[in-house]
Amino acid sequence: MARTRPTRAVSGALGRGRERVTGVFQRRYPTVAVTGMTGVGKTELVDHLVGRAQPEGTAESGSAVMERRVRRGRRLTGFRFRVVPGENAATRLGALDEVFHDDPVDGVLHVVAHGHATGRRTAGTTGPAVVDREDQLARELEDWTVTAHRIAAMAVRRPHPTWLVVVVTKVDLYADEVDEVVRSYSPGSGTPFGDRLDELRALAGAAKLSIDVLPACSHLDGDAVSAQQRDAYLVALEARMAQLSGHD
Repeated sequence: MARTRPTRAVSGALGRGRERVTGVFQRRYPTVAVTGMTGVGKTELVDHLVGRAQPEGTAESGSAVMERRVRRGRRLTGFRFRVVPGENAATRLGALDEVFHDDPVDGVLHVVAHGHATGRRTAGTTGPAVVDREDQLARELEDWTVTAHRIAAMAVRRPHPTWLVVVVTKVDLYADEVDEVVRSYSPGSGTPFGDRLDELRALAGAAKLSIDVLPACSHLDGDAVSAQQRDAYLVALEARMAQLSGHD
């Protein structure tokens, strides 16, 4: 019996030490879920954010499993990204449950493409996939509705605030309308997507969930957006994520 107390004390100290180390790691490397329907450019965006950009002209490939990436900065800070698949319903819903319930994330990048998601060819067919923008916009809203409910449930449960950035990608395809399109995805815009954001904020509580909307461009199409402008969008997104995560 004499040896039990020291052993318990050492065990307790080790446990507290692990908790402190884990807490420091989580603050320095918060986990970010990257969500959105298939073809909006989630993988390309994360490739750029972690410094592993695909060569120009390389199309994003669909993923049936949750991808995990880490960005490490020079100041011993960074992010752990978990890219939720946009297709394969069972895998996608399981991944959403994991990042919002089983092992909740610290922030969310929800990616939309203003109806310009890359189409997927039907198995056994060749040539470019035919994409209907109205159909894509409807699917994008449906996808967001499923995700928003899970974000609201997570935000309510968490003891500290979390954040959401809606990333409007592929702005090279509508370079002259970027500001207008970004506004249409913003709270208070009166659009179907904006109304869903208003509902999410009401459910979660403004103090529990901050919402930002930012443009991005991972792939360049002609001369509509320069490489410098693309990089500026990404730098602005990284800077806002750092602020939201307390890195600045």
